[in-house]
Amino acid sequence: MERINISTGSSWEPIVGYSRAVRIGHTIEVSGTTSADADGIKFPGDLYSQARYCIEKILKALASCGAGKEHVIRTRMYVTDISKWEVVAKAHAEFFSEIRPATTMVEVSRLIDPALLVEIEASAVVG
Repeated sequence: MERINISTGSSWEPIVGYSRAVRIGHTIEVSGTTSADADGIKFPGDLYSQARYCIEKILKALASCGAGKEHVIRTRMYVTDISKWEVVAKAHAEFFSEIRPATTMVEVSRLIDPALLVEIEASAVVG
């Protein structure tokens, strides 16, 4: 099967050795996605906006692989403060309430930068 690696040009991709998304056959895996981009971290201190931005980035990666949000079968959300789970859940529901993928939300002690409050990954199946 053909392998398609999707890159965003992030400076972290070659350092860590990963792709934003990988498609093999009908399966697409989108790496953990934060609100960081080439200009720095978007929305520091704003968990809701960070979560929305993560999902928007995930949807762009999926589009690069020929998929849309309707193809998402699983999401995983990593938050630095689980007591604010409803904020992340609200953003997630705005994109996925009709699709209702399997999901997980867990608290982690920290992400790669203290300004990052959430990281989200997704799995999708097309065809």
